[in-house]
Parts: sequence; C-alpha cells; structure tokens
Amino acid sequence: MTDLAPGVYEQPITEHLQERLGRVDTNLVHRRDLEESEAVDVLVKHVALLVRQALKVTGEASEDPVSQQVEVANRIGAAIADVVAGSVREEDHLAASRDVLLEIAAGVQPDGTVSYLKRPDIPFSSSALLVNGRDQPKIGPEVIKELASADQVDLLCAFLKWQGLRLIESALKSFLDRGGKLRIITTTYMGATDKSAVDRLVELGAELRISYDVQRTRLHAKAWLFRRSSTLDTAYIGSSNLSRSAMLDGLEWNVRLARAEHGPILETFAATFDEYWNDPSFEPYDHERDGDRLTKALSQSNLNGANKLQIANIDVTPYGYQQEILDELEAARVEHGHWRNLVVMATGTGKTIVAALDYKRLLDQGKVDSLLFVAHTKEILLQSLHTFRTVLKDGSFGELFVDGQRPHQWKHVFASIQSLNGLTQLAADQFDMVIVDEFHHAAAKTYANLLDQLSPKSLLGLTATPERTDGASILHWFDGGAPTVELRLWEALEQGLLAPFHYFGIHDDVDLSSVAWRRGAGYDVKQLEDLYTSLDTRVSLIVQAVQDKLGELDTMKAVGFCVSIKHAEYMADRFNQRGIPAQAVTSAMTREQRENALVQLRDGSLKAVFTVDLFNEGVDVPSINTVLFLRPTNSATVFLQQLGRGLRITRDKPVLTVLDFVGTQRKEFRFDRNLSALTGVPRGELEDAVKDGFPTLPAGCAIDLDREVSKSVLASIKHALSFRRAEAVAELRALDDPSLSEYLQRTGRELEDLYGGTRGGWARLRREAGLDHRPVPDGRDDDLLGRTFSRMLHLDDRQRITFLKETLEQPTPPSLTTASPIEQRLLAMLHALMDSSRPLSEFDDNVGRLWDHPSRREELIQVTDVLLSRIHRVMSTIPEISHLPLRLHARYSKDEILSSFGIEKPRSWVQGIRWVDEEKADLFFVTINKTGKGFKPSTMYNDRAITPQLFQWESQSETRESSRDGQRYIHHVSRGSTVHLFLRETKAGAPPYLYAGPMTYLSHEGERPMRILWELRNAMPADVFHYAKVTAG
Repeated sequence: MTDLAPGVYEQPITEHLQERLGRVDTNLVHRRDLEESEAVDVLVKHVALLVRQALKVTGEASEDPVSQQVEVANRIGAAIADVVAGSVREEDHLAASRDVLLEIAAGVQPDGTVSYLKRPDIPFSSSALLVNGRDQPKIGPEVIKELASADQVDLLCAFLKWQGLRLIESALKSFLDRGGKLRIITTTYMGATDKSAVDRLVELGAELRISYDVQRTRLHAKAWLFRRSSTLDTAYIGSSNLSRSAMLDGLEWNVRLARAEHGPILETFAATFDEYWNDPSFEPYDHERDGDRLTKALSQSNLNGANKLQIANIDVTPYGYQQEILDELEAARVEHGHWRNLVVMATGTGKTIVAALDYKRLLDQGKVDSLLFVAHTKEILLQSLHTFRTVLKDGSFGELFVDGQRPHQWKHVFASIQSLNGLTQLAADQFDMVIVDEFHHAAAKTYANLLDQLSPKSLLGLTATPERTDGASILHWFDGGAPTVELRLWEALEQGLLAPFHYFGIHDDVDLSSVAWRRGAGYDVKQLEDLYTSLDTRVSLIVQAVQDKLGELDTMKAVGFCVSIKHAEYMADRFNQRGIPAQAVTSAMTREQRENALVQLRDGSLKAVFTVDLFNEGVDVPSINTVLFLRPTNSATVFLQQLGRGLRITRDKPVLTVLDFVGTQRKEFRFDRNLSALTGVPRGELEDAVKDGFPTLPAGCAIDLDREVSKSVLASIKHALSFRRAEAVAELRALDDPSLSEYLQRTGRELEDLYGGTRGGWARLRREAGLDHRPVPDGRDDDLLGRTFSRMLHLDDRQRITFLKETLEQPTPPSLTTASPIEQRLLAMLHALMDSSRPLSEFDDNVGRLWDHPSRREELIQVTDVLLSRIHRVMSTIPEISHLPLRLHARYSKDEILSSFGIEKPRSWVQGIRWVDEEKADLFFVTINKTGKGFKPSTMYNDRAITPQLFQWESQSETRESSRDGQRYIHHVSRGSTVHLFLRETKAGAPPYLYAGPMTYLSHEGERPMRILWELRNAMPADVFHYAKVTAG
C-alpha cells in the first residue's frame, strides 16, 4: 500500500518521494524528465520551500528570531556561493540592521520636513484577489495610491466613462504633472465610451489609442499596469472598466499582481500591451483631428451595426496574412518569372485589398500602369473602385464600365464582364495588368473570350472557390497550373475577419475500408452513393447529432455537402420525414428553383439544404451557421471552400457549427491535410495536437473529436507521416522512371517524406525500384549521404542553391584554392552541412564523396530543382556583409551561419551569441519558444518581436551594462560593429534559423541580464512576426 493518493502532481522527485513511489504500481505512475527550459523554475520553488522551512524553524527556536533568520539567510547565500562561483556576491548579503527599505523621498519640503508617499493597502511585493468585499480595499482608492509612486501607467480598457474618470482625475493629474507617462488603449465597442472622458484624459496629458473597428475588435480586457524604476511593478487584471460602479461598489473581481511574486504574468501583460500599442488597428487619438470621427464611431456602435460602412477591412496597411500573400506574389514574379497568378482567399478576408496593394507595389516599381479590373456585378465594381482609391490615396482613380457608364481615358477601367462581352477592338496589350475577381467564373465562355483576347504583363485572378462543380479547370490560365498562394485560414480567424468555428468530428459507424479508391480522385463516388443512400441508421445518427449540438433548430441555417445528387436528394427527403424542412440544391434543378431554395434558407422556411458542391462556386448565403460534412473530402482546398461557406460574419452568428461525420477510412485517406489547413498546425505536430485537444486554436474556435474519430485520425496521421518503403517503391515502378519533381507531384508526397532516419532518399528508392543498376561503391557512406541530404532540405536562397547545382554538375569536385572568396564561403557552408565536425582542411575528402557516388550526386542535383521551385519569398543582400553568402530572410543552420562568417569548426560552438572579431559582428541566435512542448510562462517573453521591426532581446544572465559585451551592444554603431539576428520558432527537430537582418540598439533596462530593445533595419516577414510576437491576432 502507499500513502500517495491518486491525482495529479507537479513536483520534483525527492529521495523520500522516490521511496514512496516504489510502493506504487509502476503502470499507474506518470513521470517525465525535467526539461532544461523549466529546470530553474522547478528547482527554485523546491529550494524556496526548503529555505522557508529552515527560516521558520529558526524563528521558532530563537529569542531573537529575525536576527537569527537574517544570519541563516546569509549562511545559505554563502553556501550557494561555495557551490557556484560568482553566483552570489558579497554585496548580496543582508546587512545586520534588519531593516527593509521602503522609499527614498524625492527631496526635502520647503518647511524642512520630508513627505513620504501614501502606499497601497496591499504591499507592493504581494498579490491579492479583490472582490469589493466588506474588509477589502476597493480598486478605485488602490489605483489612486498606486499612481502616487508609479513612473509609467498602461491602461487597457474596453470603455471609459466620465463618472469613473472623475473619481481618480486628481490623482491622474498629479501623476502626469510630475512627468508620469500614461498610455491608454480603448475601443468604440458598443458605443459605451464617453467622448468627454477621452478628451479630458488627452487634455491631462495621456496618450490614447483607439480601435474604431466595431466589427473586428472585441477588446474585453480591463487591466492596469503600474511600472516603477525600482522594479516594484504591480498590475490589476479583472472586470473593472473605468466607470463609477467598477471602481467603487460593483460586483467586480480584480486580481492585484506583484512582479515580486508573478513576474512572468506581468511580462505577458507588458509584452501584450506593447503589441497592441504598436498594432495599426489601434490608432493614436488627437482631439482636433479625430474628434468628429470618434463621435461618429460611437454613434454607429450604438446602432448595433445597422449603419456600417459598405466596405469592410479597408486599410492601407495589410494584415499579416495579407502581407504573406503579397510576399508570395512578389516571389512568384521575381524568383520564378510567374506573372499570371491565382490567389485563393475566403470571402470576407480582403481579396480586393490584396489586389489593390499588389497593383500599387507594381505601379511604384514602374512595372505596370494601365489596369483592367473585371467583376460580374456593379456592386463589386463600386466597392473595388473605392478600395483602389483608398489604397492609392487618389479619389479620382479609375473609371467604370458598367450599366451604360463608359470610360473616357481607358487607362484604369473597372468593368463588368457583360459590358466587355463583344468588345473586340481592345488591343492585346491595352492593359498592363488585368485583375479578375471571382475567377472561378473564367471557365465560362464570356470570360474565356476576354482572356484569350488580352495579353497583359500581369494577370491576377482572385477567388474563394477554385474548384468547380462541372469539372472545368481554371488553372490553365496561370503559370505553374496551380494557385500561387492560398490564404492561411487560421490567421484570418485570429484577426476576427471570419466567424469562429466549433468543429465536431462524429463517428458514423460506416466502414469505408472496402470502398474502391482511385489515385488522385479518392473514393469511388458510385460506391459511396450506394452506401450512404441505404443507411437510414446513419441519417438518424446525423439528425440526433444536429439536435445534440445545436439544441434549438429554429435558427439553424445548414448546408450539407453530399457525395452525389442522389445522396443530396436522399438526405433532404429523410430530414423532411423527421420534421426538419430541407431541400436538395443541385445542378439538376433550374436556376430559378435553386435561387428560390436559397431564399427560403435565408428567411428560415428551410432549415437545411443539401448539395454536392454548388456552394463551392461562390453561392453566397452569409447567414449559414451550420455546415454538415456528409462525405469524406480528400482535398484540403475543397474542404476549406466548403467550410468557408459558413465563415462569413453576420450579426446573429456568434459561431459556425461544423459537424463532420467520419467513418472508418481507407489508409489512403489523408486527415492530416484537412486538419493542417484548418488549424495551421504543421503535419509533424498534428499527432500531439490531436492528443492535447488542439490547444493553440484561434480565440473562439474549438475542435472536438469523439473517441472513435480521434483514434481514426491518429492512425491516419501516423500512416501519412510514416514512410513505407514497399509502397513508395511500388508507386515509383508504376510511374515509368519519373524525375524527383514529377514523382512528388504525381504521388502527393513531400520531399521531406523521402529523407530522415533510415528512409534512404531518392537514389536508394530508385535502386530498389529497379531503375538504377549501378554498383554502390561504399554502402555505409552511401547511407550517410542519404541522411546528409536531410540536412539540406531547408535551403531557400537562390544564389546558394544555384551555386550548389552548378557545382554538382561539374565532372570534378570543387577546390577551395581556386574558388573566389565568396565561393570559398559557400563551399565551407556545404562542408558544414555534410559534416561540421570535420575541420575545413578535410574539405576535399568530405565533399569529394559526392563524386565517389554518382547516383547520390545526381540525386542532389534533382533535390536542388525541387528546392528552387519551393522558394516563396524574395531575398536580398545586406550591404555590410555583401561579401558573405547570406541573404536577408533566407534560412540557415547555425553551422552554416558560422561557416559563412569564417568559423572553421562551427559545431564546437553551442551558445546563443557569437562575436566574430574578423567581421566586427555580433551574431544572436534566438529560439522564440524555448520550452519545446507546452506553455512555460517564465520563459515565454524574454526574446520577442514587438512590431515587425522592433525586437526585445535578453542577454546572457551575467551581462552587466558596464561589461565588455554590454558596452559593445550599446555603442556598436559608434564603434563600427554590426549586430545580426537569426530567428527560429522552436528547437524541436533542430530547425534552421531565418536571417532577420542587422539591428540597431535603441535602449535597454536592467542588467544581469540586460533587456535590450533593438530596431531591425528590415521588417520581419509576416509569417515570422506571427510566431515571434506574443499575441495571436
């Protein structure tokens, strides 16, 4: 028996605990290794308990407890110093006075007295929960007392009320008059803010930033942060806005936090506030400039959205996910020569703003001027014209060609396809750029005729639905025969531009493992139809699930995606039989019948419509609040198109409910693609995400997989990520000796699937498929080379990849002695990739192995072709290091980076910083998520991006301002040295670093360690900023 009760624990294992655990069944004990990233915090808590116990015993056994406790504390410090040299200094020892310092007054009063500040009732180093209880301090009076000693105050508040402000106005005025800094972030949410309060705060000297976007910004947080140069920072986080009831007598709950006890929480607060403050959606408020705008925004909020602007999401500054799309479009043109591009974005996420910003960039670069924007309705044309005028800041830009309106200059034309139809006199080069909205219509004859007639420098297609019901492809109009870029759904969800979803995966007890499967097409449609239209038990399960998850069906507006017309009609019939008004909407109906059904869905006469994929084609019913997946969808693009039918934001849709009915699938079915597209979780991390319940979804979203679905999904993910050599060999044999690129494209595999561990790579796969009969000179070295190539798959710098390919195509190995200086560094990087443990003097032997193994050299040449095709951003040279083979925003391993700077044995260097004296350069290697798996608040925000160009970095723990390193960081500009930042999100799997570029020192605070604010010369790419910042949106 054991005295350890069942339950959760989180404590390091002591000798005593180890002995007690020995009496517990080992199958019942869940334990893991203590991680490096958490060890300090865990052990500090353990030692603190021991110290507390020692001091308590000392006090109980002494007539002068405080003196004895001070002596014991100093002896403990001395013991630590003996164990870890330099960790505790003499200056850290407690003085014999036994006093605690409370304040240093600013000076003597004119009358010779000294006045000390009034202190909050809660000590600065203590935390508490305030619930406006009888004997508790109220948050209003406590705020007044906190203001007296604060140097800077940050207030995050959904709304500001005059009655709340007047209670603390005098204290705020005193604070600001003595040089305090007050920053306030608020919103026009619900029109609850009093403009008089806003104007009074600005008049007093506060800085205010306001979000005017009542549709997107839902700032519910209410929090104060009081910063002090003494580091005795405090914060209040809770339910109290700046209103009378909240500050005095309301039923409000607020937590008072002290940095001394909860430093990581205050770091999170400060980091998040700084990000909000620098977010363009929170705009600086100036009474003279913005007063009328604020009045209008508050009145519009009070109208509950009834008087909203017709054009949403218009901002000259793109959201992060929009910038990613713009970056990929630039890379398509610059890196790949692709000037005919298709952008896939969900409705409501700003396709037109992306098009306008893309046009503006090309216009500014002098690459295009004349423009034709094509759409199929006058409303879309008017909105698009407004968007372009806003982005270009030109109210006279563009002419309409619709409903009888005709252009006069024919230079910037916004035209309906109906007006353009039959206009045969347009020259092929009439327009430099042609943008076609809702490009899925381009399969129609009218669009095809226009696109055949015109030959612009740049073609840009926009659509939410590239897959068409009739099978007609639109992809042949575009370079590469595929969309150039597709929206990352989860980023638009984080921005609040789409309705959040609750996704339920429900097992339907249907076994699909025996249904025929066709490569590239998925399940046999006829067999699925026969199966699904013969199972009334499945319908009963579906109806029961709808009732369970929705509760009340009166407001349900559902669309169900079926495998065929017969299946859609079957589902509608069965729903009607069960008293749920429903109708099939299919291509077998007339257009009038389909439109009538959609009208009935909108007005609530119908509760559900069932379709095959008509709704993929831009059929728009924004009020859809329920999506039913009634068939397996093996295409992530189609899956997102169908999901997107319900993601439009409407006032009466707090969330989209998604019910996915999942059977037992064939091994070929890929859950991983749909889940990755839905959540943004990389394939390699999906298994943990499923097990952990998808903990990192955008706010408001949830995924709930029942037990059977979870088992099926996990099995599918494991199958997709595993490499079954026999299957791969059979695939290759069936494809008639393709190139590596062709093999990947035709099988749907990724380059990473062939490498790592014992997978062996492309050359080994070809040998086992009987396509390469040449003898292998050295089997062991051949295997090593296959594993070596797995360390090269991150290469994304065209200069380096091209050099590698050209080098490999030479009949003899390269020589360091005959290479140019920059080629020497490129070859040193190749040497490090192949084996960084070997000195550069062994270059010839190390790299020459590739020429000893012709099949491996040919393989690597083909790998470079794939790597070139995957480049998705434009990389540039940094002038200060133009003699080195590094490119801005390219990715490199640490060994490659150090080799490029001339470090000969890079593997021996394991620290996160390196001073390179020969180049007068500091190199910072930063991993944003230092904890690997899980949330560890104490290490989350030491190094982080505040804006795309501001980066906070924490030095090594012993660095002082006066130290050699500290002084070099502060004065690097005047001393002529440079500082370079290399970033990666996590250390799991040893991923490469992205070169974020050179930085300039701005300021710092503290020491041991120093926390330094740097300014990057070049903004981070949007996807990098997304993981390097604190907040998700």
